[in-house]
Amino acid sequence: CRAPAHSRIGWYRSVSNVPHAFAIGSFMDELAHAAGRDPVEFLLQALGPDRVLDMTKTGAAKPVGNYGATWEEHPNDIARHRHVLQMVAREAGWGRPLPAGEGRGVAIHRSFLTYVASVVHVKVDAQGALTIPRVDIAMDCGFAVNPDRVRAQCEGAVIMSLSNALTSELSFAKGRTVQSNYHDYQVLRMNAAPAETHVHLVHAGGPIGGVGEPGVPPVAPALVNAIFAATGKRVRSLPVGDQLARA
Repeated sequence: CRAPAHSRIGWYRSVSNVPHAFAIGSFMDELAHAAGRDPVEFLLQALGPDRVLDMTKTGAAKPVGNYGATWEEHPNDIARHRHVLQMVAREAGWGRPLPAGEGRGVAIHRSFLTYVASVVHVKVDAQGALTIPRVDIAMDCGFAVNPDRVRAQCEGAVIMSLSNALTSELSFAKGRTVQSNYHDYQVLRMNAAPAETHVHLVHAGGPIGGVGEPGVPPVAPALVNAIFAATGKRVRSLPVGDQLARA
Protein backbone atom coordinates (compact mmCIF):
# COMPACT_ATOMS: atom_id res chain seq x y z
CA CYS A 1 0.00 0.00 0.00
CA ARG A 2 1.13 3.56 -0.56
CA ALA A 3 2.47 5.66 2.29
CA PRO A 4 3.43 9.34 2.21
CA ALA A 5 7.16 10.00 2.21
CA HIS A 6 8.67 12.88 4.14
CA SER A 7 12.02 12.79 2.39
CA ARG A 8 13.18 12.35 -1.17
CA ILE A 9 13.33 8.69 -2.19
CA GLY A 10 15.39 7.18 -4.97
CA TRP A 11 15.52 3.73 -6.53
CA TYR A 12 17.29 0.98 -4.63
CA ARG A 13 18.40 -2.44 -5.83
CA SER A 14 15.43 -4.84 -5.57
CA VAL A 15 13.16 -2.01 -4.37
CA SER A 16 10.11 -3.29 -2.43
CA ASN A 17 11.29 -6.90 -2.66
CA VAL A 18 13.88 -6.22 0.06
CA PRO A 19 11.41 -5.59 2.94
CA HIS A 20 8.85 -7.98 1.45
CA ALA A 21 11.25 -10.93 1.36
CA PHE A 22 12.61 -10.10 4.82
CA ALA A 23 9.12 -10.08 6.36
CA ILE A 24 7.88 -13.22 4.63
CA GLY A 25 11.14 -15.18 4.85
CA SER A 26 11.59 -14.44 8.55
CA PHE A 27 7.97 -15.19 9.39
CA MET A 28 8.01 -18.52 7.57
CA ASP A 29 10.99 -19.55 9.70
CA GLU A 30 9.12 -18.54 12.85
CA LEU A 31 6.15 -20.60 11.73
CA ALA A 32 8.38 -23.60 11.07
CA HIS A 33 9.88 -23.31 14.56
CA ALA A 34 6.43 -22.98 16.16
CA ALA A 35 5.31 -26.09 14.29
CA GLY A 36 8.43 -28.02 15.30
CA ARG A 37 9.37 -28.53 11.67
CA ASP A 38 12.60 -28.35 9.69
CA PRO A 39 12.50 -24.99 7.84
CA VAL A 40 13.24 -26.46 4.40
CA GLU A 41 10.63 -29.17 4.75
CA PHE A 42 8.16 -26.60 6.06
CA LEU A 43 8.74 -24.36 3.03
CA LEU A 44 8.34 -27.27 0.63
CA GLN A 45 5.06 -28.24 2.26
CA ALA A 46 3.86 -24.63 2.17
CA LEU A 47 4.63 -24.43 -1.57
CA GLY A 48 2.50 -27.50 -2.16
CA PRO A 49 2.29 -29.48 -5.40
CA ASP A 50 3.86 -28.26 -8.62
CA ARG A 51 1.46 -25.94 -10.42
CA VAL A 52 1.26 -22.53 -12.06
CA LEU A 53 -0.46 -19.99 -9.84
CA ASP A 54 -3.23 -17.89 -11.37
CA MET A 55 -1.95 -14.53 -10.13
CA THR A 56 -4.88 -12.66 -11.69
CA LYS A 57 -7.16 -14.12 -9.00
CA THR A 58 -5.66 -12.50 -5.92
CA GLY A 59 -8.72 -10.59 -4.77
CA ALA A 60 -7.07 -7.28 -5.63
CA ALA A 61 -8.97 -4.56 -7.45
CA LYS A 62 -6.59 -4.91 -10.39
CA PRO A 63 -4.53 -7.88 -11.61
CA VAL A 64 -1.15 -8.19 -9.89
CA GLY A 65 1.63 -6.57 -11.91
CA ASN A 66 4.36 -8.60 -13.58
CA TYR A 67 7.02 -6.07 -14.65
CA GLY A 68 5.23 -5.33 -17.90
CA ALA A 69 4.92 -8.97 -18.99
CA THR A 70 1.76 -11.04 -19.01
CA TRP A 71 1.41 -13.98 -16.63
CA GLU A 72 1.18 -16.22 -19.69
CA GLU A 73 4.67 -15.03 -20.71
CA HIS A 74 6.19 -15.33 -17.22
CA PRO A 75 4.00 -17.53 -15.00
CA ASN A 76 4.55 -17.93 -11.27
CA ASP A 77 5.68 -21.55 -11.32
CA ILE A 78 5.79 -23.47 -8.03
CA ALA A 79 8.10 -26.12 -9.54
CA ARG A 80 10.75 -23.46 -10.10
CA HIS A 81 10.44 -22.27 -6.48
CA ARG A 82 10.87 -25.85 -5.32
CA HIS A 83 13.88 -26.58 -7.55
CA VAL A 84 15.96 -23.63 -6.29
CA LEU A 85 15.04 -24.43 -2.68
CA GLN A 86 16.01 -28.08 -3.00
CA MET A 87 19.22 -27.24 -4.86
CA VAL A 88 20.45 -24.68 -2.33
CA ALA A 89 19.63 -26.96 0.59
CA ARG A 90 21.51 -29.85 -0.98
CA GLU A 91 24.56 -27.81 -1.99
CA ALA A 92 24.78 -26.03 1.37
CA GLY A 93 24.74 -29.29 3.30
CA TRP A 94 21.43 -28.50 4.97
CA GLY A 95 20.82 -30.80 7.92
CA ARG A 96 24.50 -31.52 8.52
CA PRO A 97 25.21 -31.00 12.25
CA LEU A 98 26.99 -27.82 13.33
CA PRO A 99 28.83 -26.97 16.57
CA ALA A 100 27.17 -24.92 19.30
CA GLY A 101 26.97 -21.25 18.39
CA GLU A 102 26.58 -21.96 14.66
CA GLY A 103 23.49 -22.16 12.54
CA ARG A 104 22.09 -22.18 9.02
CA GLY A 105 19.10 -20.22 7.78
CA VAL A 106 17.14 -20.45 4.55
CA ALA A 107 14.81 -18.20 2.57
CA ILE A 108 13.30 -18.11 -0.92
CA HIS A 109 11.87 -15.32 -3.06
CA ARG A 110 10.68 -14.62 -6.61
CA SER A 111 11.34 -11.20 -8.08
CA PHE A 112 11.94 -9.75 -11.55
CA LEU A 113 10.70 -13.03 -13.05
CA THR A 114 13.52 -14.99 -11.35
CA TYR A 115 13.46 -17.56 -8.55
CA VAL A 116 16.16 -17.43 -5.86
CA ALA A 117 16.85 -19.36 -2.65
CA SER A 118 19.64 -18.73 -0.15
CA VAL A 119 21.24 -20.54 2.77
CA VAL A 120 23.46 -18.54 5.14
CA HIS A 121 25.79 -20.18 7.68
CA VAL A 122 26.76 -18.06 10.70
CA LYS A 123 28.91 -18.32 13.81
CA VAL A 124 28.12 -16.23 16.90
CA ASP A 125 30.60 -16.20 19.79
CA ALA A 126 29.89 -15.63 23.49
CA GLN A 127 30.30 -11.86 23.09
CA GLY A 128 27.83 -11.73 20.19
CA ALA A 129 30.44 -11.26 17.46
CA LEU A 130 29.13 -12.68 14.21
CA THR A 131 31.08 -14.25 11.35
CA ILE A 132 29.74 -15.80 8.15
CA PRO A 133 31.66 -18.87 7.01
CA ARG A 134 29.53 -19.53 3.95
CA VAL A 135 26.62 -18.35 1.83
CA ASP A 136 24.93 -20.47 -0.83
CA ILE A 137 22.56 -18.98 -3.40
CA ALA A 138 20.60 -20.83 -6.08
CA MET A 139 19.06 -18.94 -8.99
CA ASP A 140 16.68 -19.89 -11.79
CA CYS A 141 16.61 -16.95 -14.21
CA GLY A 142 15.52 -18.99 -17.19
CA PHE A 143 18.13 -19.10 -19.93
CA ALA A 144 21.44 -17.69 -18.63
CA VAL A 145 23.13 -15.99 -21.58
CA ASN A 146 26.38 -15.40 -19.67
CA PRO A 147 26.60 -17.72 -16.64
CA ASP A 148 29.78 -16.10 -15.29
CA ARG A 149 28.09 -12.69 -15.27
CA VAL A 150 25.06 -14.20 -13.52
CA ARG A 151 27.33 -15.67 -10.83
CA ALA A 152 29.07 -12.32 -10.40
CA GLN A 153 25.73 -10.58 -9.95
CA CYS A 154 24.74 -13.13 -7.31
CA GLU A 155 28.02 -12.66 -5.44
CA GLY A 156 27.51 -8.91 -5.45
CA ALA A 157 23.92 -9.34 -4.30
CA VAL A 158 25.12 -11.37 -1.30
CA ILE A 159 27.49 -8.59 -0.24
CA MET A 160 24.87 -5.88 -0.71
CA SER A 161 22.18 -7.79 1.16
CA LEU A 162 24.50 -8.61 4.06
CA SER A 163 25.51 -4.93 4.20
CA ASN A 164 21.84 -3.94 4.37
CA ALA A 165 21.16 -6.48 7.08
CA LEU A 166 24.23 -6.01 9.26
CA THR A 167 25.40 -2.40 9.21
CA SER A 168 23.79 -0.08 6.66
CA GLU A 169 21.32 2.34 8.21
CA LEU A 170 19.87 5.73 7.37
CA SER A 171 18.43 7.75 10.23
CA PHE A 172 16.89 11.20 10.31
CA ALA A 173 17.11 14.17 12.65
CA LYS A 174 15.53 17.60 12.18
CA GLY A 175 14.32 16.59 8.75
CA ARG A 176 17.72 15.59 7.39
CA THR A 177 19.66 12.36 7.05
CA VAL A 178 22.28 11.93 9.75
CA GLN A 179 24.64 9.82 7.65
CA SER A 180 26.62 11.56 4.93
CA ASN A 181 29.09 9.06 3.45
CA TYR A 182 30.63 5.63 3.95
CA HIS A 183 32.34 6.59 7.20
CA ASP A 184 28.96 6.64 8.96
CA TYR A 185 26.86 4.65 6.46
CA GLN A 186 28.70 1.35 6.81
CA VAL A 187 28.89 -1.29 4.10
CA LEU A 188 30.43 -4.72 4.48
CA ARG A 189 34.23 -4.72 4.69
CA MET A 190 36.39 -7.55 3.42
CA ASN A 191 37.04 -8.88 6.92
CA ALA A 192 33.29 -9.27 7.51
CA ALA A 193 32.43 -10.76 4.12
CA PRO A 194 31.55 -14.47 3.84
CA ALA A 195 34.61 -16.70 3.74
CA GLU A 196 32.91 -18.66 0.94
CA THR A 197 30.12 -17.75 -1.48
CA HIS A 198 28.73 -20.50 -3.69
CA VAL A 199 26.38 -19.76 -6.59
CA HIS A 200 24.29 -22.56 -8.08
CA LEU A 201 22.44 -21.96 -11.33
CA VAL A 202 19.34 -23.93 -12.23
CA HIS A 203 19.61 -24.47 -15.98
CA ALA A 204 15.92 -24.33 -16.73
CA GLY A 205 15.98 -22.67 -20.13
CA GLY A 206 12.90 -20.74 -21.15
CA PRO A 207 12.18 -17.00 -20.79
CA ILE A 208 14.95 -14.77 -19.47
CA GLY A 209 14.46 -13.13 -16.08
CA GLY A 210 16.50 -10.57 -14.21
CA VAL A 211 19.78 -11.35 -12.46
CA GLY A 212 21.00 -8.00 -11.11
CA GLU A 213 18.32 -7.53 -8.45
CA PRO A 214 16.72 -10.91 -7.58
CA GLY A 215 19.74 -12.18 -5.61
CA VAL A 216 19.37 -9.54 -2.91
CA PRO A 217 15.98 -10.25 -1.24
CA PRO A 218 16.35 -13.77 0.25
CA VAL A 219 19.81 -13.30 1.79
CA ALA A 220 18.82 -11.05 4.72
CA PRO A 221 16.01 -13.31 5.98
CA ALA A 222 18.29 -16.35 5.59
CA LEU A 223 20.86 -14.49 7.72
CA VAL A 224 18.50 -13.70 10.61
CA ASN A 225 17.06 -17.22 10.44
CA ALA A 226 20.62 -18.53 10.78
CA ILE A 227 21.19 -16.23 13.76
CA PHE A 228 18.13 -17.75 15.42
CA ALA A 229 19.37 -21.26 14.70
CA ALA A 230 22.74 -20.37 16.27
CA THR A 231 21.56 -18.34 19.28
CA GLY A 232 17.82 -18.75 19.79
CA LYS A 233 17.45 -14.97 19.39
CA ARG A 234 15.07 -13.51 16.82
CA VAL A 235 16.16 -10.39 14.97
CA ARG A 236 13.09 -8.58 13.66
CA SER A 237 14.58 -5.15 13.05
CA LEU A 238 17.45 -4.33 10.70
CA PRO A 239 20.29 -3.61 10.67
CA VAL A 240 21.46 -6.23 13.15
CA GLY A 241 24.12 -3.85 14.49
CA ASP A 242 24.90 -4.61 18.12
CA GLN A 243 21.67 -6.46 18.88
CA LEU A 244 23.53 -9.72 19.44
CA ALA A 245 26.02 -8.07 21.78
CA ARG A 246 23.12 -6.90 23.95
CA ALA A 247 21.66 -10.41 24.22
